[in-house]
Amino acid sequence: MKIVSYSSKPYDKQALCRVLDAEWDIVYTELALDLHSLSLANGAEVITAFVNDRLDRAVLEKLYAGGTRLIALRCAGFNNVDLEAAKQLGIKVMRVPAYSPYAVAEHTVGLMLTLNRKFHRAYNRVREGNFSLNGMLGFDMHGKTIGIIGAGRIGRLVGKMLKAFGCEVLIYDPYDCSACKQMGITQVPIEQIFTDSDVISLHCPLNKETTHIINADSISSMKTGVMLINTGRGGLMDTSALIDGLKSGKIGYLGMDVYEKEGALFFEDHSCEIIQDDAFERLLTFHNVLVTGHQAYFTQEALSHIAETTALNIQAYISGNNSCLENELTCS
Repeated sequence: MKIVSYSSKPYDKQALCRVLDAEWDIVYTELALDLHSLSLANGAEVITAFVNDRLDRAVLEKLYAGGTRLIALRCAGFNNVDLEAAKQLGIKVMRVPAYSPYAVAEHTVGLMLTLNRKFHRAYNRVREGNFSLNGMLGFDMHGKTIGIIGAGRIGRLVGKMLKAFGCEVLIYDPYDCSACKQMGITQVPIEQIFTDSDVISLHCPLNKETTHIINADSISSMKTGVMLINTGRGGLMDTSALIDGLKSGKIGYLGMDVYEKEGALFFEDHSCEIIQDDAFERLLTFHNVLVTGHQAYFTQEALSHIAETTALNIQAYISGNNSCLENELTCS
């Protein structure tokens, strides 16, 4: 059986090679999946794809025509997949729902601490022999109110970590979170997250309800100087509203591991190019903005778990073992 693995960087290939069946005909490519790279999938019953691969109806129809019947996502999010089209075509879509919530939660807290205590700026200053503390003032995390949007495993872990700092943790989720109550985390309406929080961290999926949940209106209701952190999906934030909020001083700190138009930028080296995304370049001009390139998930443990779950998903599909298909997204 032929399998094509798109967006497979050397570290992805290294992890996948350890667990994928040696009898399968596996093609690894660093190319992202789109209409231009589809020819590689001809004759492949299975493809694997990552967060910025294009899986809309046009791509899915051509994949189906070429023989593809399973898309094994190597990620938890699936906002880039037209699930309705996949279901109509009869293409199964599976994912890795929880690769390492610890990796993302730890990165989230790292962004908060770095922005607050300005570790990145201190590193550069000291290397230049500048030991001045002007402009380096931070604040105690202890006693601050942290608002978390999304009460999944990552959101709850972030809350647990920040409780250890002595923070008051509020969380919003459309569903009742009994685990939050047990952890001493208070579930509140989203409006209270915006108005009461000193720091707001996003850990919800990207869908019609959450697209641009951080926008001009929600920012206007926040505390002046609020810290915003996004390690979820870029589309949760309206970039133009972020820029306006930074210019006005309403947003005091912004940490992003994701960006709403990251598909053309992230996971590639553009250091010898002129980046054409003016909004992204504008964000980088602010001294109180810290951007990492979708690396929150990037730990040894996470890569191993992604590879192992992807292999199990493929094996479950081949064997037709429906009891093992708990990661399938197209089930009715």
